[in-house]
Parts: sequence; C-alpha cells; structure tokens
Amino acid sequence: MKKFKDFGIETASKAFVGTKIEMDTILNSAIAVHDFRIVDSKFDKGKGTGKCLHLQITSGTAYHVVFTGSGALMDQIQQVPKEEFPFETKIIKENKRLIFT
Repeated sequence: MKKFKDFGIETASKAFVGTKIEMDTILNSAIAVHDFRIVDSKFDKGKGTGKCLHLQITSGTAYHVVFTGSGALMDQIQQVPKEEFPFETKIIKENKRLIFT
C-alpha cells in the first residue's frame, strides 16, 4: 500500500509563522518582508478592495504576521520580483494611506 508522501502532493499555501501584530506596532520601523499573500477579506467588502494582504515579516530577530486591507501596499508588493525577497523596508502613513519606503 502506498503512503501519502509517495504522491508528492504539497499544500497550495504555506502557513506564516510568528505572532500576529498590529500595523501600528511596526509603522515607521525597519522591518524585513519575507513573503506575502493576498486573499479575499472576511470584512465588509463595501469599502476598499475586498482583499487582505498577509505579510510575513521580521522585526529585529522575531517573526511576525501582519494583516492589512491597504490597496497601496498590495499594489506595491505585487511589483517586487519573487527573487528579491526578503527585502528591508519601512511602512509609513502618507496622506492617510500606507506605503512601503
């Protein structure tokens, strides 16, 4: 009888590690972004993009996960080539919107 591992099936998405933190905790601080994914938001889709950005980051040596509905951050991070991860950045608030610097 075959074992499941013999099928070579991998999960579609890997889980992010670390504690969940609020965006305000890392705002204007140096972080490293290791990975991201964009999924449908579980919150009201009446405003915003209806999407949620999940960021796998490190702040210092600790791994964290940050969630945001920021369309600007989603737009920016999708333009970063996968081979350029991880990268260092700061997330700042500019005219009421969040952006990478």
